[in-house]
Amino acid sequence: MSSLHHGSLILIFLASLILILNEKVSSVSPAQAKSKVHIVYLGKRQHHDPELITNTHHEMLTTVLGSKEASVDSMLYSYRHGFSGFAAKLTEAQAQAVSELPGVVQVMPSRLLKLKTTRSWDYLGLSSSISSTNLLYETNNGDGIIIGLLDTGIWPESEVFSDKGLGPIPSRWKGGCSSGQRFNATKHCNRKLIGARYFLKGLEAEIGEPLNTTEYLEYLSPRDAVGHGTHTSSIAGGSHVVNASYYGLGFGTVRGGAPGARLAMYKVCWYAGCSDADILKAFDKAIHDGVDVLSVSLGSESSLVTEIIKPDSILIGSFHAVAQGISVVCAAGNGGPSAQTVENTAPWILTVAASSIDRSFPTPITLGNNRTVMGQAMLIRNHTGFASLVYPDDPHFESSSNCLSISPNDTSVAGKVALCFTSSTFETALAASFESGNTEASCIRDFPCIKVSYETGRQILNYISSTRHPHVRLSPSKTHVGKPVPTNVAYFSSRGPSFPSPAVLKPDIAGPGAQILGAVPPSDLKKNTEFAFYSGTSMATPHIAGIAALLKSLHPHWSPAAIKSAIVTTGWTTDPSGEPIFANGDPTKLADPFDFGGGIVNPIRAADPGLVYDMGTADYIHYLCTLGYNNSTIFQFTEQSIRCPTREHSILDLNLPSITIPSLQNSTSLTRNVTNVGAVNSTYKASIISPAGITITVKPDTLIFDSTIKTVTFSVTVSSIHQVNTEYSFGSLTWVDGVHAVRSPISVRTMIEESYANDS
Repeated sequence: MSSLHHGSLILIFLASLILILNEKVSSVSPAQAKSKVHIVYLGKRQHHDPELITNTHHEMLTTVLGSKEASVDSMLYSYRHGFSGFAAKLTEAQAQAVSELPGVVQVMPSRLLKLKTTRSWDYLGLSSSISSTNLLYETNNGDGIIIGLLDTGIWPESEVFSDKGLGPIPSRWKGGCSSGQRFNATKHCNRKLIGARYFLKGLEAEIGEPLNTTEYLEYLSPRDAVGHGTHTSSIAGGSHVVNASYYGLGFGTVRGGAPGARLAMYKVCWYAGCSDADILKAFDKAIHDGVDVLSVSLGSESSLVTEIIKPDSILIGSFHAVAQGISVVCAAGNGGPSAQTVENTAPWILTVAASSIDRSFPTPITLGNNRTVMGQAMLIRNHTGFASLVYPDDPHFESSSNCLSISPNDTSVAGKVALCFTSSTFETALAASFESGNTEASCIRDFPCIKVSYETGRQILNYISSTRHPHVRLSPSKTHVGKPVPTNVAYFSSRGPSFPSPAVLKPDIAGPGAQILGAVPPSDLKKNTEFAFYSGTSMATPHIAGIAALLKSLHPHWSPAAIKSAIVTTGWTTDPSGEPIFANGDPTKLADPFDFGGGIVNPIRAADPGLVYDMGTADYIHYLCTLGYNNSTIFQFTEQSIRCPTREHSILDLNLPSITIPSLQNSTSLTRNVTNVGAVNSTYKASIISPAGITITVKPDTLIFDSTIKTVTFSVTVSSIHQVNTEYSFGSLTWVDGVHAVRSPISVRTMIEESYANDS
């Protein structure tokens, strides 16, 4: 039986159900129940004629209320421009009947709301409310700061790139915009989007021919065809856009971390790939143009060894940018949860892991026995009828397929909902094969799905096993914010320790990167703005870039190392409500520094860290020497003739805001220095949490600053009491003054030299 045939059967069944419901609802008179205002959300506009859309809304409401006159009396608004839907006065029974009509995404009671974001910035404590103590207020939303992005381009018409309310372009800006296919530099750039360039020569040279824009659906211009660059730009520095959502999910106000900052897009990635040559040229132009922060949601697909032997474009470009005072923020990669998968590991880069926020999308799953369980998804369609529920891994199932091998063309599951147990994450998914398209959450091959816990999956399996003809009904997802949703490091987020240099902690920090709502190119080109949920360390990176922009605005003389230190040493190690942070993986565990570096970014505390661990170009050159780079290789970085010190320079002495010792034999000592950026007269005391089996002493254990003493050096001695080799254990060194807590994560592994001289 074909997939179309299955779909037809379901539609016929739904039509019969609606007729029955209409009979029931029509018997309820208005006097018998109280009407309330409900919003009926229908998703995308199916037509471009506003009057036709409104007529459709009235026809839909008439089928429930019984007459056109009743529909006119009930309806308050017809939403017919940005999306389709209407507001009407309905009883609960009428609202339920409307929700079961074809095409209805969601019916929700109208509420009195306060202004709010679509969550990630409020979750981080970066509220947009007007207050003299608010970081956005103090920095004027980051106005005057320029954020550059190396990405896939930008969709300039999106409302998030409006320059309404912004002043003149900073006079120091040397960049500009390049015209091209469907991109007019004069028309599409403004006081928000002040730079837009594209780089393609390297890619075309590598593929050996001009880019085929028809094959790759691309634009030979800064315009974004992929969506990635538009999304990241909106997160870093997008302007406020109210009433944003993804078909009703995540409804609120979208904005960037620094909504007053200016944006410069350097398009280096295309559907066909990203060339190192193009990336490096983009770094070069960005440095020339005068950006303050660079957000680089890119990574290498090459082997782990390559980063040691052959510096890549990001390593080289970021070095030069940082040397010019530009903070470079890079994605840690999506290779998790395995260890040593983190990318962009140079110490001058601020490397970002991805975490979740306190928002979820609960999705009701009603079994044929009328029991309802909850899953997580972004299901926007209303599946009013019951569909067959199957378990493809069952040997008695009519197909030999299992969840890892079924395809959208597999007729054995067409029109059904399949229960699938993933092999490694102790999660389960219901894959609905009677749907298709990008409007649903897809997590198994090309199937939209709902994730449920392993325990819930077992309950569903028990129902399937005990029922001759198991069925299920899937309801649209809802948006839930706040408790009990936990904060986790995302499963996909790449983990440390760093392979090229395990003594340098990576990632540095974690930021929101799971199910983040941002702007994307509209699927309907007659619209300017559309939003979608994306996940990845690519989404976490612009969160940190936006925060770095605010810190640069507040502290214009801080170096990139100082900004990085402020972010790392003030991170949350529990979530904002005090609950523990877990790292999703195999198995899930409490998060440690190799999962999230200094923790979850805390922008308010980062603005006033108290102390910073500062560094400059000379420190980074010493780092390269310790890695074994020869003088000629280092010349590629510095453009100067450099000779590494003849004496051994310990990488442990690099003035990082963290301490990582990958091979502790007995005891070792290292040094750090901290610079006071708080009150002139300050006294800090050391608070130490030692890793298991490790003793730590700090000298001096009290740091005193005054008008003449700005920077203080201290030593840390780390000793192991272990008699055998161990895995990493974790602790911290925190400098406290009663106001600030400057925390450095500590990671130590004992590695005792083995001797077999006396073995027989």
